[in-house]
Amino acid sequence: MRKQTMQNHDRKPALRPGLLGALLLACILVFTGCSKDAPVNGTVSAAGGDVTLVIGAYSVAKDAMADILPKFQQEWKEKTGQTVKFQESYEASGTQARAIAGGFEADVTLLAMEGDVDKLVSAGLIDKDWKTKHPDQGMVTRSIVVLGTREGNPLGIKDFKDLTKPGVKVLYPNPKTSGGAQWDINAIYGAGLKASEQQGHKDPAAAKAFLEQVHKNVESLDKSGRASMAAFEYGVGDVIVTYENELLARIQQGVKYDVVIPENTILIENPAAVVDAFAKKHGTTKVAEAFVKYLWSKEAQEIFAAHGFRPVDDEVLKANASKYPVPKGLFDINYLGGWDEVRSTLYSKRGVWYQVLAGI
Repeated sequence: MRKQTMQNHDRKPALRPGLLGALLLACILVFTGCSKDAPVNGTVSAAGGDVTLVIGAYSVAKDAMADILPKFQQEWKEKTGQTVKFQESYEASGTQARAIAGGFEADVTLLAMEGDVDKLVSAGLIDKDWKTKHPDQGMVTRSIVVLGTREGNPLGIKDFKDLTKPGVKVLYPNPKTSGGAQWDINAIYGAGLKASEQQGHKDPAAAKAFLEQVHKNVESLDKSGRASMAAFEYGVGDVIVTYENELLARIQQGVKYDVVIPENTILIENPAAVVDAFAKKHGTTKVAEAFVKYLWSKEAQEIFAAHGFRPVDDEVLKANASKYPVPKGLFDINYLGGWDEVRSTLYSKRGVWYQVLAGI
């Protein structure tokens, strides 16, 4: 187990009773582990008028949150006179959702996909009407699945079909732990469906065969989108299937990659929500709801856009239109039947993904 550290703004928060039990629980969960980004207590405290919010987010959101948290902190201080402190945990989306369900007491969560929030609804931690409380059905950012290649695109990658060529080494993370990976798999499977429509109708068998062909060239399955990107930067693989924002963020930091936008790819939508049960327990509901609401503000949406996310705010999106071209065959999760259908068809114990892994 790696040493834990805490992402914290402005203070060392006080520990509260029950910390050791909660920490041990989080650490022994098979899929949660103990990340270097996990807070040491996962609790909130209030002293001298200060309030602490615990943020449990998926790994890809980390860089944008580093800019958003101080902005909200300043705004809240000006409005209320109260100082907000933050504890932050960043993990693969599925891992983070399981950690929260298993006892990591986050007040607010940002996850890679709606299905991971649904896990917390099922656990009784988030109100079932969470989507109706916010704009855009609770989706705070968007992106698309793209392909990243080495500088100059030496293999001439143009679309998902090029990932099936002999000798092309592909990277994407493990959908058992990563919400980003599920978006990647959904994009490839959906591109297979789109291709089959050229023969007159959607053909799930053809889509499965296409996914199998791509998967045969996969070099490794990492636990998160961020871990997959780190492996790619280390030199593993020729092509990475990932979020557009991940590549744009790295390019902004000076890393030399080419971004290939497939003709047929999926629109990614990422949710944010208050973890109602824990916020109520900690007495932080008011500030937690204000923080989540702030994520839809123009200021926060501009920060997301600066970090490569496609904003959900129409004005901010319009201002960044040249940065975010719309692929000809862009589809959303509804093209695959919605999340319930996708979970049943692709990720159930006998679903398409299981069959691809098992070679059946």
